[in-house]
Amino acid sequence: MKKGILHITAITAICLSALCGCKHEHNELKHDHSHETEAADGHDARAHSGEISLEEERAATLGVKTTTVSPGEFSSVLEVSGEIIPLPSDESTVTARTSGIVHFAPGISQGTHVGAGRRIATISASGMSDGYASAEARTALEAAKRELDRVTPLAEEGIVSRRDYNAAKARFDEAKAAASAAGAMAASSANAQTSGTITSIIAAEGQYVGAGQPIAYISANNSLSLRADVPERHAHFIASISDASFTTAYSSETRPVSDFGGRLTGTPSSSGASAGYIPVYFAMKNNGDLISGTYCTVYLKGATRTDIISVPVDAIAEQQGQKFVYLREHPGAYRKQPVQTGESDGMNIEIKSGLKPGDEVVTEGTTFVRLAETSGVVPEGHKH
Repeated sequence: MKKGILHITAITAICLSALCGCKHEHNELKHDHSHETEAADGHDARAHSGEISLEEERAATLGVKTTTVSPGEFSSVLEVSGEIIPLPSDESTVTARTSGIVHFAPGISQGTHVGAGRRIATISASGMSDGYASAEARTALEAAKRELDRVTPLAEEGIVSRRDYNAAKARFDEAKAAASAAGAMAASSANAQTSGTITSIIAAEGQYVGAGQPIAYISANNSLSLRADVPERHAHFIASISDASFTTAYSSETRPVSDFGGRLTGTPSSSGASAGYIPVYFAMKNNGDLISGTYCTVYLKGATRTDIISVPVDAIAEQQGQKFVYLREHPGAYRKQPVQTGESDGMNIEIKSGLKPGDEVVTEGTTFVRLAETSGVVPEGHKH
């Protein structure tokens, strides 16, 4: 009986021990699973924080630069269209000295640089009434010369009187002068008066022109004028204009007129602009970068405002209609920040909301930070 009781007690102890062991293992597994869940949740939170990883050394190699923003002065800006045109004092006209048909010299076209005295075209009267007059004059000259050649030896021998010889000589001189004048009328050159670039060719090859009629215009291209066409609905803005910058069709760079010694000139008038626009002019010195006749975008600067946050235009990125900048959070880490923009002078742009003083904004190399964002790089410390 005692042996039976002891046997049952031993079995009970073994079962209790096994049960406790299973419960302990279950709790450990549950504990481990809880840690894994917490780790996964923590990783997801960090992965979706919007942090963009770009190592400092790599960023420096790619030319990524930042600027700490602070409020400052910013001018009101009006963006309009415009054109670079030559100043009247810097332009010369090539004219026809005689009437006739225009024949341009080889290599002459709009945009050609020419030196002073270079032949631009020949005006020929051949085949026209003036041309026939020239032919008749040459015929008369040849006849007068033959007569003079005939009487000259006879006069030397005394067969022909001196008076007859003098008369033949006078007829030859008159015929020579007439032929020379007729020849000048039959063919004349139209030459460049100054060195410069041909900005416009008025006549066409083979066209008839009259004496004094313009054939081409040449600009020395030393002094130019920037014409900004202000829509009449913005006429009130003109009184506040103090400066300007512009972007040409052949360059993406925006340049202030001050780079060319530019200054606002004259009083706005309706001449030189299309209906509905008021032209404003800036005189500039050409350093060789500007081409007369080029159309451009002009940013007219008006009254100066204070306490405005602005960033370089290149700092702004756009995606699906949303504009944003990249902020440097700490070394090697960046964040995309949506912003609302205002006026732009072509070089800097006003930030109405989204930035505060002290923010460190990427101003150069924005494209590389954006590539780092889209490449899915995991920020340092998030590797497993």
